[in-house]
Amino acid sequence: MMINADQNELDKFSQLAHRWWDPNSDFKPLHDINPLRLAWIDGHCQLAGKRVLDVGCGGGLLSEGMCEKGATVTGIDLSDKALSVARLHLLESGRELDYRQISAEELAAQQAGSYDVVTCMEMLEHVPDPASTVAACAALTRPGGHVFFSTINRNPKAYLLAVIGAEYVLRMLPKGTHDYARFIKPSELARWVRAAGLEPDQLRGMSYNPFSRHYALGTDSDVNYLLHTVKNV
Repeated sequence: MMINADQNELDKFSQLAHRWWDPNSDFKPLHDINPLRLAWIDGHCQLAGKRVLDVGCGGGLLSEGMCEKGATVTGIDLSDKALSVARLHLLESGRELDYRQISAEELAAQQAGSYDVVTCMEMLEHVPDPASTVAACAALTRPGGHVFFSTINRNPKAYLLAVIGAEYVLRMLPKGTHDYARFIKPSELARWVRAAGLEPDQLRGMSYNPFSRHYALGTDSDVNYLLHTVKNV
């Protein structure tokens, strides 16, 4: 099986992995949005008692948050450095999670229909074949289960704000974090999820106010957006 990963992308995030849990590091935006996306996910599926898979878990920020909500969480990623940081942080937090270095596609071949909830956040824009990742997430979910995605829209406004603004003007992210050509329109993601047997339920935009330095969920999906889907029974 060909691994759906870009080695350059893995290397880029591996170099920063040791700073994953520093709220004032390059990962500050993830720390800032984590409470928002965690509450949004929990509001749709009530995480307590659920079996959850976090695809592209990185250093485990969302994985640990979902664990704290009472879910049984498995986090998967292809970056060994990010997973090492995630496992190391468990020693500090005392939480119990299972982290595995495996692709979503490979795990889907082993554990189809095994999870109540699958999350794939801020990852699709970093893989060569995002439709393949979407299909794997769907395959891993039980009928009636929930799959959550978040990514970045592809339009001039998104380029201006997510690339020029965030990386070069505000310097919220390292230069080169995002490749505009890999951004994904909501219509494209909706097509992929339907082809995978998922039904789109709610699309939410995520906006950033550079003056208050706060993120908020709303109806504006021009730049960052989240999509909740349910697997067809």
